[in-house]
Amino acid sequence: MSSFKQIIRKCLLKVPFNISKNIEYDKLTLAIMDKVLKADAVCIDVGCHKGEVLEEMIKRAPKGRFFAFEPIPEFYAFLKQNFTDENCKLFNCALGVKEGTSDFNYVKSNPAYSGLKKREYKSQNEEIEKLTVEVKRLDDLIPSTIKIDFIKIDVEGGELDVLGGAVQLIKRDKPIVVFEFGLGASDYYGTKPVDIYNLLCKECGLFIYTLKDWKTNGSYLDQKEFEDQYFNRINYYFIAAPI
Repeated sequence: MSSFKQIIRKCLLKVPFNISKNIEYDKLTLAIMDKVLKADAVCIDVGCHKGEVLEEMIKRAPKGRFFAFEPIPEFYAFLKQNFTDENCKLFNCALGVKEGTSDFNYVKSNPAYSGLKKREYKSQNEEIEKLTVEVKRLDDLIPSTIKIDFIKIDVEGGELDVLGGAVQLIKRDKPIVVFEFGLGASDYYGTKPVDIYNLLCKECGLFIYTLKDWKTNGSYLDQKEFEDQYFNRINYYFIAAPI
């Protein structure tokens, strides 16, 4: 199921050095999943794309259950063709704080930058196709009888809306949440670090760490430290977890 780019990425994950921040984050995410995912873990992949992270979840939790969300129709079709296990449930929708429909910016020239709102792009000449997608809430889709262990969120700025639609789930299950959150994306949604901090830490009872600090049993970030990480572009991937 691997494309050429996926094969290259898998090779880069095996080398002992990091050629980019994204590769470093990918390695740390895999190490975190190695640490926390039991064989029967229940996982959610938000912004599944072509299933690179979903595939790694399944490897680590062969007896688990998986819920994966991808709003771009052609990527959803790819997932349907390649992830056929009955324990892997796929959804062709975006996630947000309220149910409905929304415009979606499919960046065909750089799909990883696709999202509900336009964001900062590498090029001013990106090819963007406007789609209309369904938007649903995690709290409405995941039965309360299913305990969620791990959530990965990569939605190019829409993190707060995804989390806002999953407050009851997060409060109830206290899952590990790995999420992207950085300038150039979230600020186009009007989201500030304090918004994420208040929801995850004050409302849901989790603690925010850098990926590296959590992996090495380092300390969690207070609000000011989280803001410094964001505004100074020190890190743009984080983990929220119970102590």
